[in-house]
Amino acid sequence: MALREIAHARSGEKGNDSNVSVIAYDMADYEVLCQQVTVQAVKALYGPITRGTIVRYEAPRIGALNFVLRDVLEGGRSRTLAFDESGKALSSLMLTLPVVVSDEYVIRSQRKDHERQ
Repeated sequence: MALREIAHARSGEKGNDSNVSVIAYDMADYEVLCQQVTVQAVKALYGPITRGTIVRYEAPRIGALNFVLRDVLEGGRSRTLAFDESGKALSSLMLTLPVVVSDEYVIRSQRKDHERQ
């Protein structure tokens, strides 16, 4: 399934770098993030635009990962013609990353507690 089923994302940019945070909807899914949303998976997802390093930071108390992508914005948002590579677009792309869950996994929209959120 797509990462968007178990997490949401926020992003931003600073100069030529971007950061993308992935936050689990449910703390029980944080382990899936840690195991499957790796630097290697992110590098493969973003492909040729990942010219610099990618660093992953873990924030277990809030069930989140933060990725800093260096040299990804072609000089920064105000200098690049590649609008699709702005920080905001990068968070949307992150949510397409495939993750594997067990066959018994109940997606968020089908959980009873989802109706109260």
